[in-house]
Amino acid sequence: MADAINKTMLHYSHRDFILLGFPGIHESRHLLFIPFSLVYLVILVINGMIIHTVWVKSALHAPMYVLISLMSAVNTLSTTTIVPKMLLGFLFHQNHISLVGCLIQMFFIYCTTLLDCNVLLMMALDRYIAICRPLHYSKIMSKHNVILLTIASLVRSVFTVSPVIYLASRVHFCKSNVINHFACEHMALLGLACSNITKNKLVGLSLRVFSLIIDMSFLSISYGSILRVALTISSGAARHKSLHTCGTHILVILIVYFFRLSSSMVYRVSRSVSQDIHNLLTAIYLLVPALINPLIYGLRTKEIRMRILKVSGRINIRLDMMG
Repeated sequence: MADAINKTMLHYSHRDFILLGFPGIHESRHLLFIPFSLVYLVILVINGMIIHTVWVKSALHAPMYVLISLMSAVNTLSTTTIVPKMLLGFLFHQNHISLVGCLIQMFFIYCTTLLDCNVLLMMALDRYIAICRPLHYSKIMSKHNVILLTIASLVRSVFTVSPVIYLASRVHFCKSNVINHFACEHMALLGLACSNITKNKLVGLSLRVFSLIIDMSFLSISYGSILRVALTISSGAARHKSLHTCGTHILVILIVYFFRLSSSMVYRVSRSVSQDIHNLLTAIYLLVPALINPLIYGLRTKEIRMRILKVSGRINIRLDMMG
């Protein structure tokens, strides 16, 4: 009898789930609406300002600025994949999600994470051509080629993430339908599995390590060559501009990949900390890059900074006139 029940459970799978973000403060979780909604609003505003600034100013239609605006768009999409659903759960207890919806959210979480990294690779290529092969820059980094690179980045992200999502869709979830998380992360969902998930873990880890090795190799070669050439430039002003621009990109790279690697570290420490702390750490590595990256580009890229200040000045003048 017990064997029959176990066999039946192995073939049963929940199709609907509850995202129970921050279970330790479940009764007062509406208080979390304020800080997370403010963070989300700031992310939308600062990324939106960069996108608007780049696209309305023809002088900023160079590939480097277009790629910065593309990164802001990816950051906006990545947070929008997570935060609105989380806020609805905090305020209105709308925390139910279907398996299909969960897998779709998981797909966009990891796809946008990879897209963020792919944009950094395109930025590295752009700076490498601009500094190491300046005579060929306009030909290689043409509008047509930038579009092709963007499509290739999207294809790479989709093909890397799709096996993970497909394997997750084949798993039987019979332990529970409560996900102690605010988002459908891979391991958070697989924690409810009652079937063998060894293949899921191996495929997920292999794809992550493989893509990380490729990314780090390309970035190291590109910026190593850039720094070597930049240091040989005779003009002090040109050398300073090259190093300043590359320094900005490298700073963003360190932030993006640090928080990307933090996702693995969070699950390693999850056994020694509470679920709420675990979820808070997850929220940090998912949301902070989208908050910090545009601030870095807005503050360190003179053309974007000046344009934003000019637009802000006009808005203040209009508000004063209306007052």
